[in-house]
Amino acid sequence: MNGQRIGYVRVSTVDQNELRQLEGQVLDRVFTDKASGKDMTRPQLTELLRFVREGDAVVVHSMDRLARNLDDLRALVQGLTRRGVRVEFLKEQLVFTGEDSPMANLMLSVMGAFAEFERSLIRERQREGIALAQQRGAYRGRKKTLTPERAAELVQRAGSGIPKVVLARDYGISRETVYQYLRHATLE
Repeated sequence: MNGQRIGYVRVSTVDQNELRQLEGQVLDRVFTDKASGKDMTRPQLTELLRFVREGDAVVVHSMDRLARNLDDLRALVQGLTRRGVRVEFLKEQLVFTGEDSPMANLMLSVMGAFAEFERSLIRERQREGIALAQQRGAYRGRKKTLTPERAAELVQRAGSGIPKVVLARDYGISRETVYQYLRHATLE
């Protein structure tokens, strides 16, 4: 192998410690995302995919750090190995090069399916916990980002034709949150 060893680290929240994931590994560069693994729109993952070259090795602590969805995991590993990039998962002790054995491909599928299953269980437990807390009156949902006055201002500005992307930027919220405020205003 004549390329670089490049680490990829993902933690779900800002306060989680990402240092332990690749501890003891000699790496030329590390890309770290502090985001959920449920989707592929992660800035450092995107940058890593742009950065790696043929002959490089991508080192990841475990499969669930790269992707929580089997289809995404397989697509990432296959996309990288097709480009001549080696993919190493430390915890599972698996390496993918593109010339993988049927057993290696089976292990990728099985371990990836477990990561996806685990994510489903987490979501299910979360929904159950929220439902129980709502029954007790202890859960009222996430605190609103905008005050009622700012929300009314947002609705008024949207009504005057200001683009949603501009509103999202001006109020420091996502476009989806802009649409939620607009939907809520039409229900009142």
